[in-house]
Amino acid sequence: MKKIYFILSFALITAFAGCKKYIDVNDDPNRPIDVKESLMLPPIQMLISQNINASGDGNLSVVLQQYLQVMALNQVAPNFGTYQMYNIDMDGDWNSIYVRTLNNLNLLNIKATANGNFNYAGISKILSAYTLGYTTDAFGDIPYSQAFKGKEILTPVYDSQQQIYVQLQKLLDDGIADLEKNAGLAPGADDLIYLGNMAKWEKLAYTLKARYYMHLTKAPGTSAAAQAQLALTALNNGMQNNDDDFKIAFSGSAGAENPWQQNFLPSSTFVLANTFVDQLKLRNDPRLSKMVKPAVQTGLYTGRQIGLEEIGSLESYSIPADFYAGASASNYLVNYTEAAFLKAEATFIISGANAAQPFYVEGVQRHMEKLGVSIADVNSYLAARGALNATNAIKLIIEEKFVSNFLNPENYTDWRRTGFPVLSKVKNALSEIPRRVLYPNSEIISNPQPQQKAKITDRLWWDNN
Repeated sequence: MKKIYFILSFALITAFAGCKKYIDVNDDPNRPIDVKESLMLPPIQMLISQNINASGDGNLSVVLQQYLQVMALNQVAPNFGTYQMYNIDMDGDWNSIYVRTLNNLNLLNIKATANGNFNYAGISKILSAYTLGYTTDAFGDIPYSQAFKGKEILTPVYDSQQQIYVQLQKLLDDGIADLEKNAGLAPGADDLIYLGNMAKWEKLAYTLKARYYMHLTKAPGTSAAAQAQLALTALNNGMQNNDDDFKIAFSGSAGAENPWQQNFLPSSTFVLANTFVDQLKLRNDPRLSKMVKPAVQTGLYTGRQIGLEEIGSLESYSIPADFYAGASASNYLVNYTEAAFLKAEATFIISGANAAQPFYVEGVQRHMEKLGVSIADVNSYLAARGALNATNAIKLIIEEKFVSNFLNPENYTDWRRTGFPVLSKVKNALSEIPRRVLYPNSEIISNPQPQQKAKITDRLWWDNN
């Protein structure tokens, strides 16, 4: 079942389209021609959490979790899990990303800048970088430099992914610069993520800079060492602890449930995949009971194999535990632990395994701490996993990052650029494991571009393993 959170993009667009007043008595108080930044920010943030990051059967993030063999649809193959995709499947996501999110972020930035409210302008740029990065890492080349021009440009050309990555860093740098002006109105309760804490927004921006630098360690024309050094420099100002997590909290009341709760049974026929559950069991990971619910029917931790020809009993499969998928759970978009594992990977590239070990341990410890795992169990688990060395370092770092970034689309990027965790194509697969998603049919019809011929097995620019 898809839970839809509605944002009045048309109302926001209308507010900035301009309106000539002929006589004041014709002003309609129910159709304002101006919308304050404080009224624009919350629905945009909620849209990023709900319709882009988590919700819906055909939602991009849900599709990626099936590619990663974390989620499984209790349905006879073929389906998304066995790599069946049609261009029309991405129509809704493209609309959510461009029409409803990036367009409204652009409007928020224009308004906030004009009003001198640079805290809002900075947030809009940081959220734009987050959303744009998510989009290019799924589709590849996308429209940006000619987008959001209204009737001036109805068929914007696609920027190359290399150009988009330049823009990601610029958006983040400009967003940081805006925040450091500390000028104009500052958000408060209307900021659903950090409640107006500008220092935390700045830490998020630097962490995203590090994320995007590390994405390019194998991109054509780049040096892994140079990208790693850029990431480490950014992380000096990035997230410092779990309190810096970029997340949205939910009360759990009707209409205010965590979106992942809506993606699994009883609201949907999604369950956890056996690949993910079995890895936690194989490693005797103490997070298993914190992250996974035992199946109702058996009391065992059991994931469904993707690609089966029959439908099983939903109650014989596990779903996520309440920490991630309870009605009142927070939706985690960027975790501090990601910063720790980025630092571990970058340090390994530059200085070797011994130097990376403390940051790797930090990432594991802080994730287990967040879940309430005892210190004794943390230490026992780390001992069993062993220390990093030249052979296993990237494997261990990314495997642990994968667990700490549970249900996060960032894991799909990590898998493509590192090959970890190791995945094999599923039963009854229609192709090799996809490296991207298809361009939407609605875009192909309204804005035909040569890139739209891409297949799901084609690699992106930075995916140069």
